[in-house]
Amino acid sequence: MELQETIRTRRMVRTFDPDRPVPEEALDRILRNGTRAPSAGFSQGQAWLVLRGPELAKFWEFGSDAVGDTVRTAPLVLVPFSCKSVYLERYAQPDKGWTDQDEARWPVPFWHIDTGMAAMLQLLTVVDEGLGALYFGIVPEQVQPFKDAFGVPGEYEPIGAIAIGYDAETEKRNLTSKRRPIDSLVHYGQW
Repeated sequence: MELQETIRTRRMVRTFDPDRPVPEEALDRILRNGTRAPSAGFSQGQAWLVLRGPELAKFWEFGSDAVGDTVRTAPLVLVPFSCKSVYLERYAQPDKGWTDQDEARWPVPFWHIDTGMAAMLQLLTVVDEGLGALYFGIVPEQVQPFKDAFGVPGEYEPIGAIAIGYDAETEKRNLTSKRRPIDSLVHYGQW
């Protein structure tokens, strides 16, 4: 699939075919493409938790508050994590010029931004593989119980979750709002 077609056809899918697992080759490509995202200082402060089979039932105990029941039909969920400490440690190395790990040096949390870019590459790869996906959040009060249940180290934070599988939506959602016009979003030279 051409990149423009992948971008144009990418959308969020909320119902999946539970009887069609994601092929291993597709999963491998989805994961590997996530590692190709930009990473400040090449810090690479991301990690992923791959959940399928019996692990999914356990995940949905914590991850279902933000989605409808049909999303539970996904045969695969990826949870992308960011790790702030990896970035702070990287930028305290001599080639970066900082000698401390002061978080105040960061105008925005690049650890989350870079992980979000990685997730976007994965969402595009999903489309390229002929699959569907839904990116959704884990509600704040469930984050720590989720991390505890899956043994996630304390310094790693989930930025959301991605349900993946074959699209089984019988009706495509008819959105009541339309995409905002490009001229209301882009400003040349000044706002």
